[in-house]
Amino acid sequence: MIEIRNLTKRFASYTAVFDLSLTIAQGETLVLLGTSGCGKTTTLKMVNRLIEPTSGSIRVDGVDVMKQAAFELRRRIGYVIQDGGLFPHYTVAEAIATVPKLLDWGPEMIRERTNELINKLRLPQTLLARYPAELSGGQRQRVGLARALAVRPSIVLMDEPFGALDPFTRRQVRRELFGLNELRETTVVLVTHDVSEALELADRIALMDAGRIVQVATPDALLTSPASDFVRDFLDDKPHRLHD
Repeated sequence: MIEIRNLTKRFASYTAVFDLSLTIAQGETLVLLGTSGCGKTTTLKMVNRLIEPTSGSIRVDGVDVMKQAAFELRRRIGYVIQDGGLFPHYTVAEAIATVPKLLDWGPEMIRERTNELINKLRLPQTLLARYPAELSGGQRQRVGLARALAVRPSIVLMDEPFGALDPFTRRQVRRELFGLNELRETTVVLVTHDVSEALELADRIALMDAGRIVQVATPDALLTSPASDFVRDFLDDKPHRLHD
C-alpha cells in the first residue's frame, strides 16, 4: 500500500530524515517509534505531502505521490493529530462532513455515514450540534477519527493521536478505536514516542533514531531480538507490555 524508497528530507543544513526505505502492507498498522526529533513525524507528513521530500520517492497504492495533486492525495488519506485537530468553529456534524462535502456527497449520504460513525465510536447523537470546546478530550479524539474515516480511506495517518489525553483516557480511547473492524481493515501509520502504545497497537514497529530506521520488526521480535544496543536500551528504559 505504501512504498518509501531512499527518502531524505533536509531543512537548510539539518537532515531530518536520511535515506529511509520502508514498505507498508495493505491493512497493516505500522508504528513509527522513537525519541523527539528522530524524524518520525517528518516521515509521516511526507506521505500525504504536508512536507515535501528533498529526495527519494513515496508510492501510495502504486502511484508516486509527487505525480498527484496534493489536495487530491489528502482527501484520500485520513489524518488524525493530537486532540483531534478539529476546527473550533465547526460543529461535530460539520467536522465529520468536511471531506464528504469536498467530494460532493449528498446530504442524505453524509447523514447516514455520520450516524454510522458516531454509533461505532460510542458518541451520543446530542454531540453533533456541539463545538470542540464543549467536548472532553476523549470525545474530541473520537470525532477526529470519525472525520478521518468519513470517506472510508484506504490509509489513515496518525501523529501522536493520544498525546493530549490523561493516561486512563488514553488507554481507554486507543483500545476502543483500534477495536473497530473498520480501522483494522485500514492501513494505519501511527507516530508515537510511547513504547507501551507501540507494542499494544502495532503489527510492526519501525524504530527510528537521528533520521534513520534502526530496526523494523514485530513487537515480539523487537523485544526478543533487538538489532543494537540502542534498540535494547530504548525498550528497556520504558515500561511496556506485549499485546493483550
